[in-house]
Amino acid sequence: MAVRTTFASLVGRRMCDPFVMALIYVICLSFSVINAQDKEIYQGKFLGKMNSYHHQVAGEVYAVDEHTFLIKNFIYDGNGPDTFFWVGSSTRPGPQGFIIPNEKGRTNVLLPYLNKDFTLKLPDGKKITDIKWLSIYDLTIQENFGDISIEEGFEPPSSQTLTELSRRAHRVSSLSVVIVDSKTISLLEFNYDGLGSDTYFWVGVGPQPSAKGFKVPDEKGYLSPLRSYRDENVIIRLPGELTVFDIDWFSVFNVETGENFGSIIIPDNLNVPPSLIKVLPHTSTLPNCEPLHRDVQVSWEIFGPAITIEIAGRVADDEYIAFGLSGSGTEARMEGADVAILYMDTYQGYATDYNITAKSSCVSVLGANRGVCRDDQLGGTDNNQFYLGSRVDGLTVITYRRSLIPSDAEDQVVPTDRPASLIWAVGRLDKFKRPTFHRLWARHPVLLDLGRATAQKNCVSFLDVKEPKPVPWEPVKILEPSLRLIRFMVGPSGGQKGYEGITGQPASDLAWYVNGFIAPELFLRRELVYNFQVEGGNDPHSPTHYHPLIITDEPIGGYEQFNEEQRKGIRVLAGVEFTRRGQPRPIAAGRLCLWRQTIQRDRRLDNDVTSFQKFRNNLQLLCEEKGQAANMEIRPDNSWPDVVYYHSYTHSGMGWKINIVDRFGGLTGAGHTIVSGYGLQIAVILISVRYWFS
Repeated sequence: MAVRTTFASLVGRRMCDPFVMALIYVICLSFSVINAQDKEIYQGKFLGKMNSYHHQVAGEVYAVDEHTFLIKNFIYDGNGPDTFFWVGSSTRPGPQGFIIPNEKGRTNVLLPYLNKDFTLKLPDGKKITDIKWLSIYDLTIQENFGDISIEEGFEPPSSQTLTELSRRAHRVSSLSVVIVDSKTISLLEFNYDGLGSDTYFWVGVGPQPSAKGFKVPDEKGYLSPLRSYRDENVIIRLPGELTVFDIDWFSVFNVETGENFGSIIIPDNLNVPPSLIKVLPHTSTLPNCEPLHRDVQVSWEIFGPAITIEIAGRVADDEYIAFGLSGSGTEARMEGADVAILYMDTYQGYATDYNITAKSSCVSVLGANRGVCRDDQLGGTDNNQFYLGSRVDGLTVITYRRSLIPSDAEDQVVPTDRPASLIWAVGRLDKFKRPTFHRLWARHPVLLDLGRATAQKNCVSFLDVKEPKPVPWEPVKILEPSLRLIRFMVGPSGGQKGYEGITGQPASDLAWYVNGFIAPELFLRRELVYNFQVEGGNDPHSPTHYHPLIITDEPIGGYEQFNEEQRKGIRVLAGVEFTRRGQPRPIAAGRLCLWRQTIQRDRRLDNDVTSFQKFRNNLQLLCEEKGQAANMEIRPDNSWPDVVYYHSYTHSGMGWKINIVDRFGGLTGAGHTIVSGYGLQIAVILISVRYWFS
């Protein structure tokens, strides 16, 4: 309540003042620092301090939920011969009971503890309400070294189901709202039409929703205006160290118009579990800071003719963060963007200067590089000055400097007299430390006043959210002895469940669709002749849709992007001819047949699709009217390795394995879907007909 009162007193009559709004935002999201002396971190329902009888046992005990204890500052000298965490339902601790596994999930004899904090989970689904005490008990001598009692009628913390969201506008509704724990809110069967401009998940204090609140990241961590939802279960986590005990309401709120589209009041004194999400504090030394995403923050300072930029993000070891000026002053546009690709390579940090001329990896188009290219690949220079880099607890922090006024044509002017239009992204690096297709990115424009007169720090602590790794779509093996004709087309790579999940390789924007399936594993028999019909695009002027097919013995692809030294270690088996001077020339480039989304869909939602079949049901096959498929005839012989790879000549991360076998008998597809070649060709024809006549 002290925090809420302080919040209200700060608002006063200057609520519309941008500086006051920023100050309130910082106070609300960082109140655990400002009010550290007044507020204790919520850790669950306090049961009390342990009674100590022998062996220096001491500690504080909390109920985290109906199955879990939190033990704080636990002490035990470890000298009991046969001592365990022991619980039971008798009147007092004794031999009738059962062991609770220790904090590591083991039932070993207890070792010494000195002021340790940990959780203990009751085994076999048992609940705290089923027991009457927790003891540090020695089974051999049947002695209780210390204990705590569970009072009759005790109610452990549990998730609380509230009513539905109020229905005010834009079809906002929900079956119910569940407070899962102190930081987590679940909206069951949530609906919103997505048509309200500048609309966010919004929380605050006071009797009802108002502009005197602040933004909460959506279920994927984005801070951009909400998309549309239709009967979706949405999980939202409050940012920084904010908890449900610090807010009075939750709303779907339009900041521009000040309109509440639907909301719910959060009751006081909720008996919910504490959040077990680890908070990762990070404070930049630079005077300005803004969150770009739940997992990405930018800090900066302009001094003289240069700007110092710090990017902090929760990313994987093999991932990069891209940040820079958009190719448009009003929207998030990759083409024309001037960005830095930031990453840590073991102990060395990088902030490499890139220019984006097309949505593709950097490829040669008629002798000139186009795509996501380093400035020095375009004839410019790397004008970023790397300053500092670190990676601790999964948090990558890179600081670099660049000039406000560029020194070459590949860089943009950094505006200081108006908001700058910025873009950012997170994706995987390939084995050569080149950026591949991103998994997170700014879909809406990010407008920041980099030259603002008054410094503001609006960032909060990171949350160490352990999101489950997406389960890949079921891999497909095309194993058909009678198959001789195989069709190669291109389509979207399908996010982390698609190409990346199936192959384990970093993905491009597009992937090969073989007989209608994304990146299947092929089985071909030696000494048989196969015809590959290739329809990946034959326009060498296009950096995005020019994909001659090539077969090599390496798994990455994009042969054109390899230098001469790297090519020496690659065996090309089909798809390329070499000139007298030893220069490669692709020979299997056919017209473009592209699987495309039937509607304009947010590709950040690809990971939500449960199977490739459902994903492909939202695609249409569009083929160019002019031109025809290229035919590549191959005959694997005894000189071919047992495993080779089909690729795009120009782009990496699009193809996958071809298994070369002596016979088909005895082959199995454990963990894969085995499909018939004839059936696949019929499926492709039917889907194509459905598109052209729909």
